[in-house]
Amino acid sequence: MSTFRVALVDDHEIVARGFADLFASTPGISVIALARTVDELLELLQRTAQPAPDLVILDLRLADGSTPALNVRRLREAGSAVLAFTGGDDASLVRSAAHSGVLGVIRKSEPTTVLLDAVRQAAVGETVASTEWAAALDGDPELSDAGLSARERQVLSLYAAGAKAPLVAATAGVTESTVIDYIRRIRSKYERVGRPASTKVDLYKRALEDGILPVPGGRRAQRPAVADGD
Repeated sequence: MSTFRVALVDDHEIVARGFADLFASTPGISVIALARTVDELLELLQRTAQPAPDLVILDLRLADGSTPALNVRRLREAGSAVLAFTGGDDASLVRSAAHSGVLGVIRKSEPTTVLLDAVRQAAVGETVASTEWAAALDGDPELSDAGLSARERQVLSLYAAGAKAPLVAATAGVTESTVIDYIRRIRSKYERVGRPASTKVDLYKRALEDGILPVPGGRRAQRPAVADGD
C-alpha cells in the first residue's frame, strides 16, 4: 500500500509539534512538511523538488493575513487536497474555505481521533464531512437554493450516497436512462445557482449542504421538498 503524504500549515509551534507526533506512528500516513504559511510550504516543495502532498491540513487563520479562499485555491492548484483545521470561532472563514473546495472542516478542540479518522477518510478518497462544516454552510445567506423537485431530491439522496444508477432506478421505480437524465438536470440546476456539481463528490457535498443527506456523526434538518412530482 502506498504512503499517504500529508503536510500541515499552521503558525503555532505547539500545534505543529503535536501534529507531527500524532501521525508519527500512524501506518500508511507520512508527514512530509510542517509550514507556517502556504508560501513557506510551496517554497519548501520547490526547493526540495518534492511533489505536492496528497493532503494539506490548513489552519484557516494565519498570522500572514492570507485568506482561506486564496490558500485553498493555491494548494489545490499545486495538486493537494485540503482539510480545514480551525478554532471554529469564525463561521465566515469556514464558509469561505468550504466554498473553495476543502474536503471538510475539523475543529482544533475535537479529540485527536476525529482528526485521525478524517485523514484516513481522505486517504481512501472519501469526502470528510463534519457538523462544523455543515453548520457553517447551513447558516450561509449566500447558499442559493437549487430548486430541486421532490423526485430529484430522492434520486440525489440515493446516487450521492453511493448507489449506482441501476440501483437508484430500481429503488425510485424509474428507468436507468431516466436516472441519468435526472442527474444531468440536478447538475444543471446547481450550476445555474453557482454551486457546481460536476463530480459525484461534488453532488455528495451539495446533498450535505442542503440537508438531503445527513452529516456523518450529526443531524441536520432537511429543507422542505417541493411536492411538484417528477
